[in-house]
Formats: sequence, C-alpha cells, structure tokens
Amino acid sequence: MSRRRWPAAVCALVTAAAAIAVATPAQAANPIITSIYTADPAPLVVGNTMYIYAGRDEAPTGGTNFQMREWHVLSSTDAATWTHHGAKANIATFPWAGADAWASEVEPRNGKYYWYTSINGNGAGWMNIGVAVGDSPLGPFTDAKGGPLISDGTANSSGLNIDPTVFVDDDGQAYMYWGGYWGPRAVRLASNMIDTVGSVVTPTGLTNFWEAPWMFKRGGLYYMMYAANDTSGCVTNSNYACQRYATATNPMGPWTHRGIVLGQVSSTTNHAGIVEFNGQWYIVYHNANAPGGGNFRRSVAVDRLYFNADGTIQPVVQTTTGPPANPGGGGGTGTNLGPSATASTSYVSAWENLSAINNGGTPANSQDRSNLAYGNWPQQGTQWIEYQWPAAQSINKSSVYWFDDNQGIDLPASCALQYWNGSQYVAVTGQSTCGVAGNVENVTTFNAVNTTRLRLQITSRSGYSTGVLEWKAFQS
Repeated sequence: MSRRRWPAAVCALVTAAAAIAVATPAQAANPIITSIYTADPAPLVVGNTMYIYAGRDEAPTGGTNFQMREWHVLSSTDAATWTHHGAKANIATFPWAGADAWASEVEPRNGKYYWYTSINGNGAGWMNIGVAVGDSPLGPFTDAKGGPLISDGTANSSGLNIDPTVFVDDDGQAYMYWGGYWGPRAVRLASNMIDTVGSVVTPTGLTNFWEAPWMFKRGGLYYMMYAANDTSGCVTNSNYACQRYATATNPMGPWTHRGIVLGQVSSTTNHAGIVEFNGQWYIVYHNANAPGGGNFRRSVAVDRLYFNADGTIQPVVQTTTGPPANPGGGGGTGTNLGPSATASTSYVSAWENLSAINNGGTPANSQDRSNLAYGNWPQQGTQWIEYQWPAAQSINKSSVYWFDDNQGIDLPASCALQYWNGSQYVAVTGQSTCGVAGNVENVTTFNAVNTTRLRLQITSRSGYSTGVLEWKAFQS
C-alpha cells in the first residue's frame, strides 16, 4: 500500500525473482523476517491465520533506487511467530507488465482471493494497477484481467497510480482506493472484482495525503489511513513520512482528519496496514531496522494498535520485540459448546441436514459434503441458525465454515451474531468482523455473554441462498 517518493520518501516494491525457501519459520521479533528485505506490507485475516503480503526489496548495499520484482507471503496463527512462504507472485504473473513490483493488497471475494498490485506496464505511461486471482490465500495466482485495472489512460487517474487498497462493505459493494503524489483516488468495483463501476472520484478531507491509503471499517465507522509527509506534527523532514488517518460515515467520504497513527520510521517511506486478529488490533508496517537495511532495503514489522472509547486511534508504540503471542483462532483455545447445543433454523432444505452445523466435522473445503451440509435453498435474504442450551453458557467467540455448492448456495454477503438476553435477541457487543470467506474457518470474537441461546444471522448475496458446514461457539 504505501509508496514511493523519488528519491527520498519512497515506498515501492521491485525485486529480482528468486524464490526463497518456502514455508520457513521466521523470528518472533521486529522486523519479523530478516532473511530477505520486505516492504509495503498488507495484512489479511482468514480464519485463524493472519497473512502479510509484501514486496521484496533487492537493492544492493548502497543502492539509491528500488529494485523489486516479486511479492512474498508470510503467515502466523499467533501474530508473533511467522512462516515465510516465499514468492507467490512476480512481474511475470502479468504478461503485460515490464517492471516494478510495488505495493499490493489481497482481498477475498466469492471464494477467491484477488491480489491488487502496483506495477509498471510495457506501454506508454508509468505505473498501473493490476489484479491477479487465486483460490487460496497462498495461490497459485494468475493474471485476472489481461491488462491494467487502472492506468494513466483512466479518466481522473492519480498522478501516480500506486498503492491499491480494496474494501468490500457489508452490503457487498467493493471499493478501491489508491494514489500517490498528493493524488488520492477512489472507485467502485464490480462484483467480479476486476472491473470498475462509475467514475473515478477524488476523496476529500484526507489532510496532507501523499500515498499508501489503507481502508477498514470498525463499529460502523470507516477509517482511512495514509502516508503524509508534512512537517505539521508529522515529520521533521519532508523526505520522511508518517501515517495519518481520517474517518467517514460513508465509504466514499467526505473524510474528517483525526490525527497520526504511526510516527516517522527509520526508512524514508512509511507504508502500513491495520487488521483485527484474535480480538486484538494490529498494525503492520516497514522500517530500515534489519541488519544492512536502508531506504531501499526495508523490512516488515508488526505491533499492537489500540482504540480509544470514542473510536479514535492511539498513536502506535514501535517496538523491537514485536507483539506477544496471541493464539486462539478457530478451534485453537476454549471449549466448543456447539455439540452440546440443540440446533434450530429459520429454514433448511429438505435434502440438506441441520445436524451438519454441530456434528464435529472438519471440512476440507467449502464444497465438502462428507460430513453433511446445511443449506437453505431456495430462501434468500436473511436466514438464521441458532444454538440453545438447557443452562446459561458464557461465550465470547464463534467460528463458522461456510458451505458453497457452486450452484444455488453461495458464500453469504454478511453475517452477525445475536444472543438471547432473557426477553429478546440483541447483538453481541464488541463483535469483530463476521467473516464470509470460503474454504476457511471464519472466527468472530466479542465481549463475553452469559446466555442460553446464540443465533447466527446470515444474509445472502443477491440471487443466492446460503449454507454452513460447521458452526462453533466457544466457552469464555
């Protein structure tokens, strides 16, 4: 996501393409990997795993420009100990591209994973935004479009078309934000995730925007973090950058500036992403702190991030130790109360089976019928499944593995958890994102509730019904 400034405040990704050892453990400290130099990190949580997608810096010692030709993937189940999976995409992934594997981000949709990249084309103009697609967070990834999604030829494109960040809202509408050289841009994406819908717009209210936008949503409020290089409390030298943020009640703005998330780092560029994982918020960013590091030899770091009661973000404390281990995604910790519950639903198809949701099955993928499947075809809109216990249970976490038959049942548009407060169903508080990704266990954490009933509301995509292979509710 964040990017470049020529030649000082830079944040791109371009490297040589040698695949480093695959699936090797990385150290539990900051930077989180030192076997290679990595930059422009973008986090993604899928089930009980956090992934980081980053470009590889390959500039030689003393180099004065970016050399980046490939993108790498790291993963962790506790946000402290990381596994390096090697390069999962490179310039050759895009036959139309010529150079410059700069900042990127992966967004899941429709059971697939779309990798949006900053990359140089072979024709006129400079930086473009491409998109690759894969069936899992680790790919393999292939070019999804056969050409740029955004280029210099796009009407109202940025002065530098880099640092894409993509966000899918609760209603299923996808948005992309990008830009450099003080030129933030935004556009709606089609449901296929590889075409734009409507005109490119220029967001307002992003005070001192330079590059590297990062979009997320929390508690119904939209947050936009981005790199700025002003000396009005951001940095002391405009060759460097900090991370400012703004909020809005609409994904297209207008935005209201709120302050600084991350101060100046040891590299001139400052590129970051924010994600919630196992009930804790994290920021991933890069610096020049690895041995032999520098402005063109950067390394990814991870630290915890905290919100104030009013929704504002506390300035991040940069550490060399990294965050403590935070396990607990999926079935990692706690007792699954699902098998001891009585299940009910708003509707189940005659040929599907409600008992699938708490029979203890471990799906191989979202099409796995080996342990039965629950589905509500031909119903559309919002349906629900529910657990009831004879005595009150203390619950603070849930996970769901969605069913997708590649026909009338598809991954949902959204979901939400409710509990019985003694007289009615109400939303659990402190609820993290209710994930709708395929082929994984989607974990949701929330403030502990003491209840005899827990309900999962499921809203379908237009024209489809929904289904579940396994639903777990964990004792707090």
